[in-house]
Amino acid sequence: MSDQHDTLATPTGWIIVPTADGPMRVYRARPDRPADRAVIVLQEAFGVNDHIQDIARRYAARGFLALAPDLFHRNGAGTLAYEQHAEAMPLIGAIGPDAIVTDVEAVLTHLAEREGVPASRTAVNGFCFGGRAAFTAATGISGLGAVVVFYGPGIAAGPHAVVDRAKNIDAPLQLHVGSQDPTIPAEQVAAIEGALTAAEADFESHVYDGAGHAFACDARPHMYVEDSAATAWRRTHAFLDKHLPQAA
Repeated sequence: MSDQHDTLATPTGWIIVPTADGPMRVYRARPDRPADRAVIVLQEAFGVNDHIQDIARRYAARGFLALAPDLFHRNGAGTLAYEQHAEAMPLIGAIGPDAIVTDVEAVLTHLAEREGVPASRTAVNGFCFGGRAAFTAATGISGLGAVVVFYGPGIAAGPHAVVDRAKNIDAPLQLHVGSQDPTIPAEQVAAIEGALTAAEADFESHVYDGAGHAFACDARPHMYVEDSAATAWRRTHAFLDKHLPQAA
């Protein structure tokens, strides 16, 4: 069974985490033994749906305490179906950098105070809108253990672009994008890589030939590219194990 399909029965469920903008639901998946490392999984444009919850459980199976915050908590949208793309766009468009940093900081505070896991032992991994959110968090929060961005549109262009803040990033960063992703054209990939290079950031950028947007989302068969997804996940796991090694 390939890495992206690792599963294990783990205690899961929703918790409430306070933020400066009100209470936020967070889906939590615990590993089968006490964890000294965590990952914050940031949602696609469709909320903390079954796919994002499954990713959290896969991380728990690898020994991470995984938390997936509901970034729609301000508007109460919950989750949307994948065919509701048009409805999702204004929802994610309303979530700017300050709100993202507020929410990720709230989860980090919860991890530190309630779970004993510091930011330095916590990774942030985002997908689609959550990819933009993960990059944004890296520009606004210091001391993170690692950040992984899967196909995050809007980093280099758009109303909430943050590529000009790359100089603020102090966490190791890994990016994955498909060469045929219309939401992140080659010139934007080059702009992101250029900004990170100029900032002397510790980063890896991987472009998957022939893959499009959401190529690692196995819940969307028409977009899923198995070989590229398997490679991206293998690289992600190696990257996180390097920067957040599991305790013996």
